[in-house]
Amino acid sequence: MEKQPLMTAPEKPSRVPTRNLLLAVFAVGIGGTFQYGYNSSVINAPTVYIQKFINETFADRYQKDLDENTLTLIWSVIVSIFTLGVLVGANVGGALAVKLGRKGALLMNNSIALLATGFMGIAYPSGMFEFLIIGRFLLGINAGIGLVVQTLYLGEIAPKNLRGSMVLGCSIFATLGIITGQIIGLRELLGGEEYWPILVCTSGVPAIIQLLVLPWFPESPRYLLINRNEETKCIKALKTFHGSVNDQPEWDDIKKEMNALNGEKTKTIWEMFTDPSIKWQLIAAFVLNAACQLSGANAIYYYATYIFSNAGLPEQNIPYAAVGAGASEFIAVITCSILIEYTGRRILIIGGYTLMAFWCLVATVTLIFQDVSSWIPYLSMTAIFAYIVSFGLGPGGVTATLMAELFTQPSRPAALVIGASVSGISSFIIGMLMPFIVNGLTHYCFLVFFVECSLAATFIFFIIPETKNKSFLEIKDKFQHLNRIKGNLNPEQNGEIVVDTDL
Repeated sequence: MEKQPLMTAPEKPSRVPTRNLLLAVFAVGIGGTFQYGYNSSVINAPTVYIQKFINETFADRYQKDLDENTLTLIWSVIVSIFTLGVLVGANVGGALAVKLGRKGALLMNNSIALLATGFMGIAYPSGMFEFLIIGRFLLGINAGIGLVVQTLYLGEIAPKNLRGSMVLGCSIFATLGIITGQIIGLRELLGGEEYWPILVCTSGVPAIIQLLVLPWFPESPRYLLINRNEETKCIKALKTFHGSVNDQPEWDDIKKEMNALNGEKTKTIWEMFTDPSIKWQLIAAFVLNAACQLSGANAIYYYATYIFSNAGLPEQNIPYAAVGAGASEFIAVITCSILIEYTGRRILIIGGYTLMAFWCLVATVTLIFQDVSSWIPYLSMTAIFAYIVSFGLGPGGVTATLMAELFTQPSRPAALVIGASVSGISSFIIGMLMPFIVNGLTHYCFLVFFVECSLAATFIFFIIPETKNKSFLEIKDKFQHLNRIKGNLNPEQNGEIVVDTDL
């Protein structure tokens, strides 16, 4: 017997999220993408001190100093093993989200963060720098799982008229993590030599906070109904997140999607690649995630010294410039979360990439003429800041939202795993190439990103439809029309090619 409607008459959905919905975004974000951003940036501050510890440890063991190349290699492994961990975590995150539920996977994930904190904490007193490698790898796994599962959870608990701004919680907390790591790593706080063993253990704090607050919130309503067929719990979860006034439209939407899926099982990654009905969604996911990382905006945080030194900024001001860049992106992402439900996704992400391309040209010109006047280097820095702000307003914020919207329930976990993997690989590639780009092209380094941003904006303009206020089924239908533009026939249309121009 079908459940009765949750309310007797539909009302216009509220544009204001409920208190529980906002608190849920915090509860998920603090132990999710916050960890990704925080652990990406916090390791930069103690670089010199950890390298000194590695060298002293090696000398105590073998009565000789490490040569510079070996020391650099060990340090590179400590830093980059985090990215490898992210890839591993992203690839298991989807399966965990299906088996344990979105909430269950997030809670379990904190045990990995706490285990990693333990390894990082005993590295210095035990004289074992190898524990730093293990800890960073585990932190990467934690961050990779968080990237996938947080996006799933937020995309499924938010009403469709607020889904964009709620899923932007992923980007907001990632950026907040970056700037928090930069601030805590300043020499005035925990950036001094005597404090680095404490600094590397601070990742346990967000994990403890999430373990305390997340259990108070229910599982994703969509997961409860579509994956587990638990209608009573789904209704209760909807009332918790949306309030009794706004839950009917979401109930209707979830039921409609459930009926349309007709018992379709959760897809594996291999099935995603062999399903022609989601071909263009998958292509879009590849391009969106690769372009977001290959734009170089996030790599600026890894190589702030290279970038700002090349822009002519005094060395003593570089840490504060990096904090300023992180703060600028954070403010931009917050602004994006306010605008996204009014302007839509397309105008923000296309406009963001277009502005980034423009500021690449400005940065190139100012770098070429930086010796003309003492104020030109600061104009270069302004162009870099504007580039980062444009990233936060557009691709840095909207990419996660689109990834949560392009796929229906059976495809979404595997799609986010694929997207996170592409993002991680692209991040690794740009991280490896960034020093060579900056040192090899010097004043012309931003032209590489000008080309990349221009191509990304062009692809999105022609391929990706607007998803604002659309249900997951409506978005899928938009891509089915797009597939027909490419020449696919719809058997229900008697062999005619149907073109949808409403992008």
